[in-house]
Amino acid sequence: MAKGERQGIAKGEWRKAGRLGFIFFILLPLALGILPALVYAERIKDIATFSGVRENELVGYSLVVGLNGTGDRDGTYYFQPFANMLGKLGINVNPADIKGKTKNIAAVVVTAKLPTMVMPGSKVDVQVSSIGDARSLQGGTLLAAQLKGFDNNVYAVAQGPVSIGGFIAGGGGTQTIKNHPNVGTVPNGAIVEREVPVQLNRKNSLDILLNMQDFVTSTRVANKINERLHGNYAKAEGPSVVSLMVPDAFANKVVDLISTVEMINVTIDTPARVIINERTGTVVFGENVTINPVALAHGSITIQINTDYQVSQPPPLAPAGAQTVVTPQKQVTVEEKKATLVQVKGSTIGELVKALNTLGVTPRDLVAILQAIKAAGSLKAELVIM
Repeated sequence: MAKGERQGIAKGEWRKAGRLGFIFFILLPLALGILPALVYAERIKDIATFSGVRENELVGYSLVVGLNGTGDRDGTYYFQPFANMLGKLGINVNPADIKGKTKNIAAVVVTAKLPTMVMPGSKVDVQVSSIGDARSLQGGTLLAAQLKGFDNNVYAVAQGPVSIGGFIAGGGGTQTIKNHPNVGTVPNGAIVEREVPVQLNRKNSLDILLNMQDFVTSTRVANKINERLHGNYAKAEGPSVVSLMVPDAFANKVVDLISTVEMINVTIDTPARVIINERTGTVVFGENVTINPVALAHGSITIQINTDYQVSQPPPLAPAGAQTVVTPQKQVTVEEKKATLVQVKGSTIGELVKALNTLGVTPRDLVAILQAIKAAGSLKAELVIM
């Protein structure tokens, strides 16, 4: 074999060995499970808002007409406003003649959210809620309602057909109801008449408000902004506020600065929490929840009380005054289920869930078990009871 051929074979073998070594270097940590967990980043626009850029609450009062006999039966909330409205249209009526005479009108409160810097002529959705004893707003039309802010200025006017997303039907003691018929919406039902002025481009500084308070996350947000803007412009002021000075490059272009900052990805840090809703039996575990090794057993006691009514009737030809007697017979049954002892050796929440599934606990029992594990000091998380 020639010398050149031997050298080519040797180089090929080294390349092959190098590729195998690289693959082994990647697969070995995966097999041992020592690679770090995947880290997920979120945009700043998804975890925070900017001060001054917010929604404003609007509220108003009006009437919904055209109801098919499902309106207010009392009429206390609408007879005077309705008479005033007819008077403006040139129809003079006595308010006392309207009260209680029609079931096709319902008094409602109209609410809406007005975003910042929305120009006059834009449209927003409104929500309509009955304040009387109306049975349903189905098929009704909202009359013109002035929507005011808390400064008593009119910012929008709403009117249009009400959509309730359900229905009410039946009569004579039989009734079928779907969803909640006393609250509805008017999509794009309000026309904006006044703008909420905010001069963003004239600002020299901004405050970024985090949706969830956390010192680690606020620090990471400030660091990522400084890294993106190539300077020391952002500073974490606390667990929920990051102050941002407007760089000279974005002078009078604060809107461009906000759009740039909003698209920055930040890895958020979430506290270890277990959320418990005792009313519905809902339990939600956070990703950072861990437990120490623990052994647990759970049993339950069921008490059932049954009442049977026995009727004793007088025999035929009984003397006068004999009456039928109803005697209640109560039976009490107590059942105690056998408790199963389960040991949780792992430190992950998956091990705890697996053990609880082995016990076959119900959501109500799960709440009591988690509270007991927390009291024992084995649950490394905050219990938040709603």
